[in-house]
Amino acid sequence: MTDIVLENVSKSFGAVKVIDDLSLTVNSGELVVFLGPSGSGKSTLLRMIAGLESIDGGSLTIGGKRSEHLPPGQRGLAMVFQNYALYPHMTVRENMAFGLRNIRMPEGEIGSRVEDAARILEMQELLERRPSQLSGGQRQRVAIGRAIVKEPKAFLFDEPLSNLDASLRVRTRVELAELHQRMKATMIYVTHDQTEAMTLADRIVVLNDRRIEQIGTPMEVYLKPASRFVAGFVGSPGMNFLKADVNEAGGRVAQLSGGAKLPLDFEGPGAGSYELGIRPEGIRLARSGEGATTLPAKAGVVERLGERTLVYCTLNDGTELIAQDEGRSTVSPGDEVHLGFDTSAIHLFDRSGRAYHAE
Repeated sequence: MTDIVLENVSKSFGAVKVIDDLSLTVNSGELVVFLGPSGSGKSTLLRMIAGLESIDGGSLTIGGKRSEHLPPGQRGLAMVFQNYALYPHMTVRENMAFGLRNIRMPEGEIGSRVEDAARILEMQELLERRPSQLSGGQRQRVAIGRAIVKEPKAFLFDEPLSNLDASLRVRTRVELAELHQRMKATMIYVTHDQTEAMTLADRIVVLNDRRIEQIGTPMEVYLKPASRFVAGFVGSPGMNFLKADVNEAGGRVAQLSGGAKLPLDFEGPGAGSYELGIRPEGIRLARSGEGATTLPAKAGVVERLGERTLVYCTLNDGTELIAQDEGRSTVSPGDEVHLGFDTSAIHLFDRSGRAYHAE
């Protein structure tokens, strides 16, 4: 079991700084996901941990040992890439054993490790097949098996599912979650897919513009985003954002641009102009006049997703937002609807992007 500690690390490519004074601890046995858009620095950070990119400043400690100056092979880590990179002329067994043979490990030990890894991944029946005889998901399992046989201190995954089709991605994601539960190993997983992050992570590290925006459990990041960026990036569909003014005593009411007023369930940040954020499930279709906080709107696109219905609405002032209705909703495009707001689900964001919400 191994913890990984980064302290004030930085990285530049020429004059371009890609990681800026970043500190992070990945606890032993934890699965941490680096989540962020392209260019946020998440893959570079993973490669710095692996030793594939140098660390310009700061320190890296792996299992209590300073490691920023160690070559990749001496860090005790195993990396699984987006590209499987399997040898086509070798069987699954031979692919998994190849790295161990290169370091002249005894054949008996190699055989035992390969069999153990195949059992963990439930792929014993695939050992004599070649890569051309495997599906994409099975090839990725072989790549993971090749990492397991090294018995590393920690596993690093660099967008390992991005080459798979949608159904395989879901299935392999479940397999990875089960693998972590069985092995209890330290894992760092890089992705831009927030569904992968939400379903796999013990904690999510949201990266943006060379720095960490937020670290938290999946539901902490989803329910209490630390910034406007996190609120907009995490969630599918994304959070609704509306212009609002807080201008009443105590900062307890937010007034929308059309004049409607929404009570706040938390002490407001003070008078001023803000963005009000609320997720689609926080806005429900209501009967006309139902409840104290409803707004009239016109339904546009209606997405029927089975267990729920998403309704793309336009308020009277032209503001567009997404509301949620029950799966058997009878709403149709063009219908006049009333929207009920769950005021406990409201967030406010100031000009700097800082978030305010109920604790």
